[in-house]
Amino acid sequence: MAPPFRFSESTRTLIRLALHEDLSLGDVTTDAIFGPDDHTVARFIAKEPLVVAGLPVVEEVMREVDADAAFAWHVGDGASVERGTFGVLRGRVGSLLRAERTMLNFMRHLSGVATVTRRYVDALGSDGPALVDTRKTTPGFRELEKYAVRLGGGRNHRYNLGSGGMIKNNHISAAGSIAQAVAKVRDHAPFLTRIEVEVANLDELQQALDAGADAVLLDNMTTAQMREACALVAGRALVEASGNITLARLPELRGIGLDFVSCGAITHSAPNVDISLTFDRP
Repeated sequence: MAPPFRFSESTRTLIRLALHEDLSLGDVTTDAIFGPDDHTVARFIAKEPLVVAGLPVVEEVMREVDADAAFAWHVGDGASVERGTFGVLRGRVGSLLRAERTMLNFMRHLSGVATVTRRYVDALGSDGPALVDTRKTTPGFRELEKYAVRLGGGRNHRYNLGSGGMIKNNHISAAGSIAQAVAKVRDHAPFLTRIEVEVANLDELQQALDAGADAVLLDNMTTAQMREACALVAGRALVEASGNITLARLPELRGIGLDFVSCGAITHSAPNVDISLTFDRP
């Protein structure tokens, strides 16, 4: 069962902005051809195998345009589908046409994120490290893209800069040392906050462990270096791998001691999937 999606006001605003892009001057074509009494049935069709994502968003788009339209989904969010119809929409022709592109823009993008995420999760295997996302998201779409990652079987890393302590190379350079950076975050953050430190080599890893880091991020290491790093950690901290994470590389990251593999590509580079909305003839 798909995790529930709870709309924030920022996502509702995003939907309204998307509709405003298309409808701020009306719809010249639709307004000329159809009236309020013209109704139709339209089908959501997958043109390729994909993981469906964004059904609540599509419904919210339609509600903003015409709350009387009715959906009948054949699957739920997070379902894998082959080619063919996976949902039906009934309502006024004009309303469906006005909402069509915005609905598909959201669904095609979010389903693309979920589909790529599923491929990465499958490549890691059920006994491998968990796949997590990053903050490399489309501005304004973070809540939706992280939801799509969950639908694809991935897990969410921190949502924003305030939801976890993460000390990266620039923090360390500016602070002077890993030990000083960890100590300052530990003193400042709420006591339940975990602190993660990005490390590029075994010396930095040892410094992070000595400083009491709760998690370490192995940045752009080879698989052999990661294996050695995991042996050094020996369960004293959570271990995340990041940097140069490709789909082809994932199988070799199983069984070396990693807890998490993070990848920005599942959000920032996921291609849209091919979904259409096809109207039935009256």
